[in-house]
Amino acid sequence: MPSPFEVLQRIAAPRQKGERCEMCAVGIDDGHGHVVDVQARQLMCVCRACCLLFTDPGAELRYRAVPERYLSFPEFALTAGAWESLEIPVNLAFFFRNSSLDRTVAFYPGPAGATESELPLDAWEALCGGNPSLVPPLPDVEALIVRVPRRGAAVCHLVPIDACYALVGRLRQVWRGFDGGTEARAELDAFFAEVARRSRPVPGRRQA
Repeated sequence: MPSPFEVLQRIAAPRQKGERCEMCAVGIDDGHGHVVDVQARQLMCVCRACCLLFTDPGAELRYRAVPERYLSFPEFALTAGAWESLEIPVNLAFFFRNSSLDRTVAFYPGPAGATESELPLDAWEALCGGNPSLVPPLPDVEALIVRVPRRGAAVCHLVPIDACYALVGRLRQVWRGFDGGTEARAELDAFFAEVARRSRPVPGRRQA
């Protein structure tokens, strides 16, 4: 099983001329798609035709196409205590449903790449319960990414899983000290500005 670091290396690495689809071997360009090998926990670079074979979210498939859905949650609320209860040592993490483990897992960036956090299940359920507008990410291929800035409110977006690994790869290249430093914060600002531009806002939902 590849480590999160090996996955992000594949995503962040510059594309090589003549790169080919990892399924059918046809040539692909920078705009190619990705599928997740659910059993091997591996992200694969594929052509559009192969990607379209694995887009049915209801099918029992070994491979899952990574969608291009971006959502924002304007009413997302997160207290300092709620973030601390998740036991994540930095101000950024992404959360996704691992279908093999049948649970939500969390990863956060750092100088060594992506680090998995032992996510307290009750804390995560409490966070989701306090934010009824959150849309659950599709297992294995989408994630909820949360940033808690030094100033201002926390933000949360639903993004494709490959976007998370690409971000972690970029952060690893510039990370300095415990919190990443100035360059890492600039990378985060640019990433979330682009995500906000691409995201469709999800209206709030009243709690019962």
